[in-house]
Formats: sequence, structure tokens, C-alpha cells
Amino acid sequence: MSTTFHLVRHGEHDRVDRTLCGRMPGVVLNAQGKKQARACGRRLAGLQPLRIFSSPLERVRGTAEIIGDETGCPVEDAQALQEIDCGEWTGKAFEDLHADQRWKDWNEARSVTRPPGGEMMIEVQARVVNFMERLRRLYEDARLILVSHSDVIKAAILFHIGLSLDLFARIEIAPGSISTLIIEDWGARLVSLNETSA
Repeated sequence: MSTTFHLVRHGEHDRVDRTLCGRMPGVVLNAQGKKQARACGRRLAGLQPLRIFSSPLERVRGTAEIIGDETGCPVEDAQALQEIDCGEWTGKAFEDLHADQRWKDWNEARSVTRPPGGEMMIEVQARVVNFMERLRRLYEDARLILVSHSDVIKAAILFHIGLSLDLFARIEIAPGSISTLIIEDWGARLVSLNETSA
């Protein structure tokens, strides 16, 4: 028995690559992000997925709802897919963060460091992997769509292919991309990474 997980990063918004948004509210898809979500939904529709689970943040929920329109799948919020809590860094410009030694430390050793007042990436990994395992037991031989954030998706992939969180920067997860894992009793296979359609 196996379960196929399509891990989708939310589409673009106006702060992508400029601001560490983290869990800040009010960040929504821009026109390109909606286009990416629509293309993603059209691609996934032909695979007959069963359900969509989404981080509750607006940019992700917006992506998931567009995919739901294209696939006909119901969308359910899942706190396990929530963005990493960036603590004090939430809402900071990347340009400013580069001057902070703690930021450099965090990006060089994600497995053992945390943002000030925030969440360790290993904690993110534990919650998303545990959630996927629960889903695998509930939905055998199904395709599920998990719509989330770059670091959350990277954490899930790195666990399932047996690599350290410290290698997170070696994986690219672009806005509106799909990465696919097939998880069986014996382990997991990464069958696609960072596929984009728009």
C-alpha cells in the first residue's frame, strides 16, 4: 500500500524574495500567484487527487482554494502545514537580516538553531512528517495534495530522502511548484521535485 503526496508551495505574492513573511497575516496571492495556482490545479486535476490539506495562512489557503476549484477536491486547514514560526524576524526585510549574525548561524545549521523567539526547523519537520504519516494510514492508495511553504516542504522532503536539515538550501522549492513523494510501508520515493507549470 502506498500514498502519493503532492507537496505544493503557495503561489507568488508581492513580498516574495524581499520580506521574511513567516506567519504575518494579510499576505495574499498576486496576479502571478493566482496564475501559478491555476496552472498547478489543472496539472493535478488529471491525476484524480482525493483531498487537499492547506496551511491556514492566506497565501496558502488562496492557492489551495484555486487548486480545489480545478480538481473538485475539498480543502481542509491543517496546522501541521503552517509556516515556520520566525519569531522576532517575522516581517523583516532579507536585506536587513543579512547583517544579523544569528541569521547567518541559522542558515548554516538549521538542525540545531532557532530564530529568536521562533521555532526550530527540526520541530517543523516533526510536525509535518507526523501529519503525513497519519494521513498515510488514513488514505492508503490515494493521492493527496498538501499546500504549504518552502521550508515546510523542504523539511518533509529531506526527512523522507534521509538528508540533514542543514542541506535545506540545496533544494529549490519555487512558488507554485509541485514536488511528489510516494510513501509506502518500507519507505519513501521522491518522484518529482520543484515542477512548475506557469
